[in-house]
This record gives sequence, structure tokens and C-alpha cells, in this order.
Amino acid sequence: MKLGMASDHAGFEEKARLVGYLRDAGHEVIDFGPDTDNRVDYPDFAALVGHAVADGQVERGILVCGTGIGMAIASNKIDGVRAANVTSPQFATLAREHNDANVLALSGRFVDDATNRQIVDAFLATEFAGGRHAQRVQKIMDLQ
Repeated sequence: MKLGMASDHAGFEEKARLVGYLRDAGHEVIDFGPDTDNRVDYPDFAALVGHAVADGQVERGILVCGTGIGMAIASNKIDGVRAANVTSPQFATLAREHNDANVLALSGRFVDDATNRQIVDAFLATEFAGGRHAQRVQKIMDLQ
């Protein structure tokens, strides 16, 4: 799968670990930055990944900041993005099944690497269930 990833300074190290993990698993990963752990503003990087997802440059996006909250809020401002801030594999599955989430926002400070890997695996392996959820997702998209 072709993925877009980005972080802020608080998520930089976790992003780097996940980029390697995903590439080793055979995914094509575009790293939208940053390239160092110097302080940056997370909305700038959330926008890069959000636009890449919305424009079809990548299939899904993964963002990492201290909590994942700011990245999710910022990327959800982009038409076509359905970002979910996820802290457990079960929530990742539900975000895909029920909400057709196309951007995953992770915590680099409060969730350990092993759990984040499980979250990413669930997010990438789960398909949208459609059915009764499709109408709800369409209502979300109509809010834009």
C-alpha cells in the first residue's frame, strides 16, 4: 500500500521507527517530514499528508505527534480526510470498519512503539464495512 507519513517534533522518533517498519513490511512510504526533531508546527505536516490522501497521491495517511489529537484535528480540516486519533488496535479496526478513516493519528509520547505497530497493522488490514455505515460516512462528508 502507498502511504503518506508525517510528524511533528514530539512524534519524530516514533515516525522514523514506523517508516522503517512499514517499508520492511513492503509498503511504499512517502515521508513528508520533518527531517529532524527540531520544533515544528504540526498543522503544516498534517496538511501535507491530508492533501496527499485527499488528492489520491497516497492511499492512506499516518500522522504522529505527542498525543495524535492535534494532527487529527488539523488533517480533518481538509476536504476528503477522515482522520481518527487512535490509541488501541480495536479502535483502529472500528475507525476503518465504521468510519472509513483514511488518516491515522498516533501518539508518540503516550503509546508505546509495540502498540502503535499493532494499531497501524489493524488500520491497514481492515476494510470499510460499508452497509449501514456508508450512509453515515456520506453524512459526515456532506458536512464539508
